[in-house]
Amino acid sequence: MTGAHRRILVVEDDPETADQLVDQLTTSGYDVDLAASGREALDRGAARDYAVITIDRMLPDIDGIAVMRQLRDDGIAVPFLIISALGEVDDRVRGLRAGGDDYLVKPFSFVELLARLEALGRRSETVVKETILRVGDLAIDLIARTASRGSRKIPLLPKEFQLLEYLARNEGRVVSRAMLLQHVWDLHFDPSTNIIDVYVGRVRRKVDDQQAYPLIHTIRGIGYCLRAPG
Repeated sequence: MTGAHRRILVVEDDPETADQLVDQLTTSGYDVDLAASGREALDRGAARDYAVITIDRMLPDIDGIAVMRQLRDDGIAVPFLIISALGEVDDRVRGLRAGGDDYLVKPFSFVELLARLEALGRRSETVVKETILRVGDLAIDLIARTASRGSRKIPLLPKEFQLLEYLARNEGRVVSRAMLLQHVWDLHFDPSTNIIDVYVGRVRRKVDDQQAYPLIHTIRGIGYCLRAPG
């Protein structure tokens, strides 16, 4: 990370760990802000442009994963480095699927932390981020978290937006109900639930009603597919 874009938000509720991180990162040349709670992280994360946010999963008020999801829903695209004592495979997978870009298990080497921060910083500086997904005349703005078809805006609730985004990222592919439940709701498949069908029905009505052609297609017995004609 170079120039002015070396500001990091550290989200950590343990005072000793927080002080060590702030001191070491400052000594290493970073500008560091500190948030000691989930609520403070939400306020700071939405107010400033950070190169990276490091976040503990276990916070006193709001779970770190919930904080990440809320900031993502609010259009914050900054890379997240999750730092947590929860190091089982399921813990790491859940954190990454919830919006984390990397995961570091406590206790850790500060040298490794610096290397991971540099890698995330390079990624955010050198990779041109895809901010608009398009399928036919459907446009999904990943930063503003909005969708539209032509000139008509599509009002979507946060979970509806996540569902549509996942379908768009898999344009032309058949997505099963189990995949949607896992990647959008972070749940294992439950054959008794109809939550997928309910939400797809809502999104389909908002996206396809009164349009020249449908985009969301049901693949009987398998799942759904988002595709444009032609």
